[in-house]
Amino acid sequence: MRKTVLALVLMVGGCQTWGPTWSEISGARYNLTVLNRRPAVIESIDGNSAYATYPIKIEPGQRTLVIGGIAPGWRGPNLATFSLDAEPCKRYFVNAQFNNAVEPTFVPVVDYVEDIAGCKIAVASK
Repeated sequence: MRKTVLALVLMVGGCQTWGPTWSEISGARYNLTVLNRRPAVIESIDGNSAYATYPIKIEPGQRTLVIGGIAPGWRGPNLATFSLDAEPCKRYFVNAQFNNAVEPTFVPVVDYVEDIAGCKIAVASK
């Protein structure tokens, strides 16, 4: 019993905590009816590529994303880089918009933006 409690305390103490304000990024599709749009693999955000949560929690502000587009039948990485100005308390669904159904070239797009429940935007006091 003591070992279980100690392990739990150590795990909780090592977790990253987020303040009342954050942003999130997901590669999942939101709109399923857009032709040649596919989910994206979030390869890195500002050079970091290991994430403890999904959707990925980030600090609001200007971010550089590298995403991979999943193109059936094509081997090797197909990556694109783009900038995103992440607003506080917003979840961004980032997808790959392909030119057509057979070519591996794509453009990163923000498919949808939604509010994050429970997130509070910090207001400066007067």
